[in-house]
Amino acid sequence: MAAAGILLVLLAAVVLAARWLVIQEPVQEFISKYPGESHLPQDAPVGLPGWLGWQHFFNAFFMVLIIRSGWQVRTQRKPPASWTPRWGRSPKKISITLWLHQSMDLLWLVNGALFVVLLAFTGQWMRVVPTSWDVFPNALSAALQYLSLDWPTENGWVNYNSLQLLAYFATIFIAAPLAAASGLRMSDLWPAKAKRLSSAFPIEVARAIHLPVMFYFVGFIIVHVALVLSTGALRNLNHMYGGQDAVNWFGFWIFFVSLLVMAGGWFAARPLILAPIASLFGKVGR
Repeated sequence: MAAAGILLVLLAAVVLAARWLVIQEPVQEFISKYPGESHLPQDAPVGLPGWLGWQHFFNAFFMVLIIRSGWQVRTQRKPPASWTPRWGRSPKKISITLWLHQSMDLLWLVNGALFVVLLAFTGQWMRVVPTSWDVFPNALSAALQYLSLDWPTENGWVNYNSLQLLAYFATIFIAAPLAAASGLRMSDLWPAKAKRLSSAFPIEVARAIHLPVMFYFVGFIIVHVALVLSTGALRNLNHMYGGQDAVNWFGFWIFFVSLLVMAGGWFAARPLILAPIASLFGKVGR
């Protein structure tokens, strides 16, 4: 309770400081010059295609199970079951929880690779990759507006504000590759005989990267969902799940069904249900 109280006091102080800043004439001139949104190239696509909604759902579904199983791998003292692969000269026994974690990782990577390819070939990359240096002062402007509670105008159907753009860029092209590379380094898929490669990327470094990146994703998801719901929920959900720039309940109900599917996956990720699936690819035991 004391920590929560201190956090609330700090947040209030930050908001008051930001509200004082934005009424200062030099800051007002800065926000007028950089309203928070960097202009896109003229050939940038408008709107969000249907495939992006499916990509978003699968990414969220896999990420929820990856975070859940990853935390269990880190905290479980006695795994509920073991799994041994059918292939390999000397198959290594791992926990069924780690098997789930690595399986979801592979599916997440396949989905992510497809996502990046589609971004490149449809021009949607221009919406999540900075194309002008003014993205940085615009991002600072957007941050000041958020902190002062006088939030920048949202029009994600056409263009994200610069702070959103940088956050999406960092998540897609920095955090995701770091998670993938560090996870691969710690897995059995890493080539054991590649001594130079292993020396260049020690497993201790991978472990030091992997957990903070997971916390980054948790924080990103919390902030992302909070902003989606607090900046015009019905319109935002229609953008992502309904494929339309409208204010109605269509996207919300698709989002609601996706939450049910994710909740079902969360509760289904237990040994009783996982064992028959895992046994298709290896041997499950105690």
